[in-house]
Amino acid sequence: MIPLPLSTIAEITGGTAHGPPDVVVSGPAVIDSRAVEPGALFAALKGERADGHDFASGALASGAAAVLAQRSVDGPCVVVPDVQEALGRLARGLLERLPDLTVVAVTGSAGKTSTKDLIAQVVSTAGPTVYPPGSFNNEIGLPLTVLRAGAETRHLVLEMGARGIGHIAYLTGIARPDVGVVLNVGTAHVGEFGGRQNIARAKGEIVEAVPPGGTAILNADDPLVAAMAERTEGEVVTFGRSPDAVIRAEAETLDERGRARFTLVTPEGAAPVALRLHGAHAVPNALAAAAAARAAGLAPDAVAAALSDAVPVSRWRMEVTERADGVTVVNDAYNANPDSTRAALDVLAHMARGRRAYAVLGEMAELGDSSVAEHAKIGQHVARSGIAGLVVVGANAAAMAEGAGQVASWTGECVQVDDVGAAVTVLRERLAPRDVVLVKGSRVAGLERVAEAILAEDGR
Repeated sequence: MIPLPLSTIAEITGGTAHGPPDVVVSGPAVIDSRAVEPGALFAALKGERADGHDFASGALASGAAAVLAQRSVDGPCVVVPDVQEALGRLARGLLERLPDLTVVAVTGSAGKTSTKDLIAQVVSTAGPTVYPPGSFNNEIGLPLTVLRAGAETRHLVLEMGARGIGHIAYLTGIARPDVGVVLNVGTAHVGEFGGRQNIARAKGEIVEAVPPGGTAILNADDPLVAAMAERTEGEVVTFGRSPDAVIRAEAETLDERGRARFTLVTPEGAAPVALRLHGAHAVPNALAAAAAARAAGLAPDAVAAALSDAVPVSRWRMEVTERADGVTVVNDAYNANPDSTRAALDVLAHMARGRRAYAVLGEMAELGDSSVAEHAKIGQHVARSGIAGLVVVGANAAAMAEGAGQVASWTGECVQVDDVGAAVTVLRERLAPRDVVLVKGSRVAGLERVAEAILAEDGR
């Protein structure tokens, strides 16, 4: 963050400064007192389980310059009516002081974090870049990311999530994107939104915020996304496999590990890409990243080279690890929805050609009234993919087992278990050298523990 006197922070946030007038915040904003850096601003958020104000003195003792609080604390602070809202105001005020910064924001029902990571790795080759770790994509995580930007930062890459209409509009009110990317409109959180049309309405708020002279990057292969072209004042650039897409992939292939190779085609020229990420579903993400990098001024050759060098950054997203005995574990357990689960199963089937494959699947949360039907469809997809074994974890995912049983031609095994420990036991009894295991479920399922337990085995 650029150095800001306490008085300036108070002016931006509408708060009242308490403490010596010469106090300057020069470090990032943090909400965890254990993450304090010298010169940081500690934001004392009050949560359900803990009140940040109780940790303010510890944060100051660890080197924080000041505290953003809703009541006065013993030390330099700015007192505001609402700390969360003040974080957003401070982030917006910081961006107003960084006019040469290019803000790239990405949203979508699936692939946001992976695409954000790709964009950041590509544009960082052209200048200092700030982007969030993992999925810092809400009203707290986004301003914390913005407040890490400084005078030297050239690109700020943000992920924007939504659980309802207006959520992304709030985030773009903090950080208006020069480049807005919409990946897809799927079924994630459909239970909360009440339908895909409402999801499209919410996701499109990101391109509504793109100003004239900015760029709205839309998926040509998703009709609900392509229709958002009418909702932006920016230049529209499409990406996808469609021959009509401005940024597209040609001559696409997958190697034995499920990594894609393709020719990146742009109006300025074409270049070969060999991704290190696993799965055909990584190709649209890479194309979106290429379109965003192009909007930021990068040439096709540079974009293709950076995409080929990019590696997975955020954990538990298609992490592929091989044990000593040749068992391959695909840990994609960070989250799950019907679209991402089908994509992961397709990767599993491709990687396991000539080998035996197991899918360990948990609940796909927040699907509302469509939950049972969507889980059953995933079970059917497993069976039709020729996967040898399906392990269904938890009562809320039970319909997967029912769906798999509806495919009469499937000769595989389906086991339903109550929890992670039981799933690990099932795998221990069945895994043999060279088998391939996919682990995937929503965050509530915690299935990363299955992958970790299996990888911890010595393979004998």
